[in-house]
Amino acid sequence: MANRTGVVIDERYLRHGEGYYHPESPRRLEALYAMLQQTDMAGKYTVIAPRYATHEEIGLVHSPSYIGLVASTAGKSYYSLDADTQTSPESYDTAKLAVGGVLNAIEAVMTGQVDNAFAFVRPPGHHAGKERGAGFCLFNNVAVGARYALGKYGLKRILVADWDLHHGDGTQEIFYRDQRVLYFSTHQYPAYPGSGTFTETGQGQGVGYTVNVPLKARTDDALHVKSFRGILQPVAMKFQPELVLLSAGFDSYFQDPLGDMRVTPKGYVYMMRIIMDIAEACCGGRLVAVLEGGYNVDGLTESVKLVLREMRGDTRASEDDLYRMEYEAEQGKDQILRRVADQINPVWQVF
Repeated sequence: MANRTGVVIDERYLRHGEGYYHPESPRRLEALYAMLQQTDMAGKYTVIAPRYATHEEIGLVHSPSYIGLVASTAGKSYYSLDADTQTSPESYDTAKLAVGGVLNAIEAVMTGQVDNAFAFVRPPGHHAGKERGAGFCLFNNVAVGARYALGKYGLKRILVADWDLHHGDGTQEIFYRDQRVLYFSTHQYPAYPGSGTFTETGQGQGVGYTVNVPLKARTDDALHVKSFRGILQPVAMKFQPELVLLSAGFDSYFQDPLGDMRVTPKGYVYMMRIIMDIAEACCGGRLVAVLEGGYNVDGLTESVKLVLREMRGDTRASEDDLYRMEYEAEQGKDQILRRVADQINPVWQVF
């Protein structure tokens, strides 16, 4: 039986940065929205309408002064938050709509309207910290969603996985002392933003609840899959999340202009299968994916299409597929996974 998979889509997401030359351009969503209208995709996914998040909701993560700064850019032709992150007249409203789209996706999953969901929103979020925007990100969509779910639904444990090529330094910062949120990231290292070493595991009560897997350039499907299956899965099964959120960036795609990884569309399917297995085992399949990076539009579109089909249950990556990926990684250089395991094993005792 197919899953009921929701998608957050809205033409208003195209308004941020409209007319600017920037890697994080409206073309990304235009291509994804067109893909959803293809004959083999149309009508199969439940459309979840977004809403504008309130300042109170965004303030679950961001400071009033930072929210005010972003709000002050409304209607301005141009404002630079940092060297990579600019706003256009519609950016503030679009960013509120991005957060609200994720919140509505979480609502739909938590109330059983859908089994899982993918929020196709922009601007992305995982580099945005409490006091700052960075790396194309204005508000941290996933982090606000996690705090919102903790409060509204009284959840005690949320898993945030992040397979974007770039380390989600904003998400890590926000939850670094919080053991209610397990943050797991695979990313190219060293690369922007320069954080995410395997020794960054949290502070205070959050020690062990940040798990970074810094991978070398040109890492392929096999080691990504082994990171998820060999590190994330056993830790998550002990953590027992009540909701799974995914920062789904596709810039580790092998032809992405901003990265130097070697992940194929099938590799994303394998990672999604592992995340779905965790969600199905721990929290009734409750999973919300949120778009982050991915700047080769053709590669982004192909990868997202295959991931959506896996989420819906039209395909299923097999245990043999995942085992083969693990075996291939065993033959290569996976010393970093042993170093990660050594760092977190005092807390999780699963290795």
